[in-house]
Amino acid sequence: MGGGVLARLALLVLAVQISGCALPAREKAGALRAEVVARLGPPTASFPLPSGERLLYSELPAGFAAYNLDFDARGRLVRNEQVLTQARFENLPVGVWTAADVQRTFGAPLRVERVARFEGDIWTYRFRQNSDPRLAHVHLDRQGVVRLVMFTDELPHFDNARD
Repeated sequence: MGGGVLARLALLVLAVQISGCALPAREKAGALRAEVVARLGPPTASFPLPSGERLLYSELPAGFAAYNLDFDARGRLVRNEQVLTQARFENLPVGVWTAADVQRTFGAPLRVERVARFEGDIWTYRFRQNSDPRLAHVHLDRQGVVRLVMFTDELPHFDNARD
């Protein structure tokens, strides 16, 4: 390896180490809300809960994870969960949950689409199943009720211009 390559590699390793210091996944139960926000910065979204508040930190659109950090009424972290998973989407209460429930749990979708064979919106979320990039498609009817959840593989974008 040349000196330039080694220097770039060293900078990359340093950047990963520095950025690795403040990750939602590392926040532990009992942490104070103010301390968490000081470490992680402002959340992507926040939602009131019956006994506290949820701070959502999402990596979308580029990433594959979203973390729900739930705080009790005293501002202490009681739960930290990465929610963009196959299991979470598979167990989504179809016919019960609304768009508000989906957004409070998973955050804003990667994209919102419509198709001819469904009367409503389809919210798409990226996630990883093992190391495979996948997409969850949450179908919401015109009243905003979840009617179906489907999964597809996320295919890489090929650059045919270089061929």
